[in-house]
Amino acid sequence: MKLANKRGTWGFWGAVILIFVIGQLLFSTGALNDFWETIILIGGVMAIVSLGLNLIYGFNGQFSLGQWGFYALGAYAAADITYRWYQLHNASGLVVLFMVVTLVGLCYLGIGRLVNRLQGVDTLSAFTLYLVATIVAGLAGVVIGQVLIDPVTAVLKALPADVAGQIVFVISVLLAGVFAAEVSYLFGLPVLALASDYFGIATLGFTIIVKVLLDNSDTLLGFQEMKGARGMVGIPKLTTWFWVCLFLVLTLLVLRNLLHSSHGRAIVSVREDEIAAKAMGINVASQKTLAFVLGSLFAGIGGALYAHINGFLHPNTFNFIQSFNPMIIVVLGGLGSLTGTVFGAFAWALILEGVLRVVLPQGFETWRFVVYPVLLIVMMLLRPAGLFGTFEVPFLRQVLPPLRKSAEKTTPESATVAAAPEKGDR
Repeated sequence: MKLANKRGTWGFWGAVILIFVIGQLLFSTGALNDFWETIILIGGVMAIVSLGLNLIYGFNGQFSLGQWGFYALGAYAAADITYRWYQLHNASGLVVLFMVVTLVGLCYLGIGRLVNRLQGVDTLSAFTLYLVATIVAGLAGVVIGQVLIDPVTAVLKALPADVAGQIVFVISVLLAGVFAAEVSYLFGLPVLALASDYFGIATLGFTIIVKVLLDNSDTLLGFQEMKGARGMVGIPKLTTWFWVCLFLVLTLLVLRNLLHSSHGRAIVSVREDEIAAKAMGINVASQKTLAFVLGSLFAGIGGALYAHINGFLHPNTFNFIQSFNPMIIVVLGGLGSLTGTVFGAFAWALILEGVLRVVLPQGFETWRFVVYPVLLIVMMLLRPAGLFGTFEVPFLRQVLPPLRKSAEKTTPESATVAAAPEKGDR
């Protein structure tokens, strides 16, 4: 078994390196034009976003249509940071957002411990406490960030321009992911208690709210550089094949290790049967929150990468119709399959967003929205589990430890208890 695991690991990393090298050669030699380069980069970005949704829906069983809203938040948050650095020549966006997410995160940790110690705190009261703390910590982060803008800008400008630009870009991507995760945590406090269908409606409403806010970002929110419904321009094109591959591989590694842990088994058990999971001592609400927040973090990272591909953002890109794209990819590849999600994302980009645009006559681009439902109907009839089902490549496949001889006569009751995470794991 150890030899098989090593072969799977080396095979996975060999495939990753080979794919990266081939893509880099195609991009650097000009073998692909700008259109196909953009399509491939978007395919990688959508793989990251869809992997996050697969964790929420495929592994945890929460039907969510809010992934696109967190994707939009990550895109605009990262774009604002890099825009201010390259166009306004200061680190105001970077410093302020860093202080805001740091203080808000610390508040969430403190309030979480307080709520756990108190008995009988209802969901609405806890949400009110978190909301007030978010507002106070956010305002404090803005005030403190204003003081630190000049020192941080001076430090970054002391570095070579290219190096400083890449540092700002990478930090902006990470901050965008954390920002989306914190928003999802606050939003999920009252919403995660809803049943599947109602949860889907609530998350769809969140996506619509985000789109409306982006339409009025220059007037209502005060971000003049975002230009509201006119679209944000002047965003540096910093997303490359290297960064897309790096964040995609990191996403796969995080999800693979999570799903192989006791937390991962608890997340899947909630999907299978919430009542049985609760009876085994699993904190269902905690596992739902973990999956939802982590999946939203990946959506924010994907949005940040997308914002720096074309250098332009428009709120219409994040309307509720487009929010079904990650769901299409997850269903196409296979619910509960990381391998199928990655394959489905690139297939979606190359075929539905690439080939159809080239093959269909000009003006018939909207026929894609006819192909989408037809494709889904065919998939539901012929392959309900998706193209890959629950198949995984060996490295991503969950490998259970070998059964000890002393445990061969283990009773079903003790085996079931051993499969549940301990209290310290929750």
